[in-house]
Amino acid sequence: MPVAVVIVAAGSGSRVGAGVNKVLLPLGDRPVLAWSVRDALALDDVRRVVVVVRPADRDAVAEALGHHLGDGAEVVLVDGGATRHASEWAALQHLAPAIESGEVDLVVIHDGARPLAGVALFEATVAAARDHGGAIPVVPVHGLLTSRLEPVAGDLGAVQTPQAFRADLLLAAHAAAAAAGFEGTDTAAVLAEQGTLDVVAVVGSPTNVKITFPEDVALAERLLSRR
Repeated sequence: MPVAVVIVAAGSGSRVGAGVNKVLLPLGDRPVLAWSVRDALALDDVRRVVVVVRPADRDAVAEALGHHLGDGAEVVLVDGGATRHASEWAALQHLAPAIESGEVDLVVIHDGARPLAGVALFEATVAAARDHGGAIPVVPVHGLLTSRLEPVAGDLGAVQTPQAFRADLLLAAHAAAAAAGFEGTDTAAVLAEQGTLDVVAVVGSPTNVKITFPEDVALAERLLSRR
């Protein structure tokens, strides 16, 4: 089943306080974004990788990735929108001809600010989506309190990326959302709104951290050193 991977990197990263997009910050021997792109390119059946960027970051992202992709890498940069939802829609519009022709059967959506997802989590999510149509990584969440400082009852989970879905249903759901003026908090929410696909959970990773604040960069460095 041919796969396309969309890596969303169009945020400003202002909360990191680095003065540049957080996906361009160094992490180990490469920029944050390059870790996810390299993982995506390592997957079997990947036809293309689409990186969604801010127009202002296009040149910097191209330069940052160019040093780490190797020969023959097929990576396309697409300008994103003002929101995460809009950026996903921009990527899917770019992929629409390949989806409609059957060149791409499965689309993976990943957050460029999650550099340590790893190839194994990508593979597990893709495999589950092939079997069920859609899959998202989830990790247990404990110790939450209600507004009355009472423990939250029941099992709760935090959703991560990469998330993988049947390409035709994902494109149709986003097109319907655009027509209705709906914006989802993540990809699965768009599909849930349209009721077009059952999504299953796969086991996420506690080391699949999202870089949001300055201390997250230091945490990612420590986790990387233990690999």
